[in-house]
Amino acid sequence: MNTVILMGRLTRDPEVRYSQGENAMAIARYSLAVDRPKTRNNQEPGADFINCVAFGKSGEHAEKYFRQGMRVLISGRIQTGSYTNRDGQKVYTTEVVVNSQEFADSKRTNSNGGNGGNGNGANNGNNGGGYNGAYGDQSQNYGGGYGDGGYGYGNDGGFMNIPDGVEDEGLPFN
Repeated sequence: MNTVILMGRLTRDPEVRYSQGENAMAIARYSLAVDRPKTRNNQEPGADFINCVAFGKSGEHAEKYFRQGMRVLISGRIQTGSYTNRDGQKVYTTEVVVNSQEFADSKRTNSNGGNGGNGNGANNGNNGGGYNGAYGDQSQNYGGGYGDGGYGYGNDGGFMNIPDGVEDEGLPFN
């Protein structure tokens, strides 16, 4: 089975081209910076830069709404390939073909973290910066903490805010 799920930040705005022909299709290419887990010595591990490609409606969505620095969550499959460059050398490629993509942060979640659910779970993590205040026991990358009887998803109740100007019919729900 070839399935991958990634969460990372866009390293640049997506590059979008359209296929030729009567049924032109959007082809969006972008790169995600995906953090590596911390090492046992608590050293900063760095990030992997993963090339992604989205086709059709997903490509159009990426073109319209994705911008450099946004945190997104994607799922897809890894695809490898190769080509011969102008110098006659064979170049190998690896990219993720996107099946689904979505925003991983709300507009408000830039760096304020969450409140640990209903206030009873903010004892883990650093309660700042990160994934809507959830999963607070996983150090400073996620902030917040476990809530009373559930995860502490910050002030937004676990739901992300839809960016301004997004119409319901423009969102690619499966």
